[in-house]
Amino acid sequence: MSLPHAILTALLEKPSSGLELTRRFDRSIGYFWSATHQQIYRELGKLEADGLIRTLPSEQPARGQKKSYEVLPAGRAELARWTAASQDPRPHRDSLLLRLRAAAVVGTEGIEADLRRHLDLHREQLDEYRRIEERDFPPGKDGPEDRLRHLVLRAGIDLETFWTQWLTHALEEFSELPRA
Repeated sequence: MSLPHAILTALLEKPSSGLELTRRFDRSIGYFWSATHQQIYRELGKLEADGLIRTLPSEQPARGQKKSYEVLPAGRAELARWTAASQDPRPHRDSLLLRLRAAAVVGTEGIEADLRRHLDLHREQLDEYRRIEERDFPPGKDGPEDRLRHLVLRAGIDLETFWTQWLTHALEEFSELPRA
């Protein structure tokens, strides 16, 4: 996935200023595709220069006013092209797994506490996703757009469920390891 496509998606959902867009990223897309505010603003400039988005006309003088952006037909076409393109899955990279593998050869000092910390973090994220699901996807809200958005959220719920189960299992394994 690429940041330009994430921005085009967000702007097609709702034309926004850069600040509004960064806030929306923090509340939704940022759960699975993160970007700093600087990256978003830099990308907005590139998308506008490439003719994929435009600044909406303002009735007030531009100096000091926030600019709002909307997607142009070329931007919609680019997003449709990218959406339809085939992409291979990327290998999963996680430093916790690498650290666990390293612990097998250098010792487990400190790693069990970090596994517990990760478990707490994943439980918190899972609870947040479930609250979002309850709030944003009540029974009967099943239009095509809602179903696809819910599918993305379900991926997050399923991933967090996996991590909480795996970390619980890993901690059970740790409890059975001989102590140094």
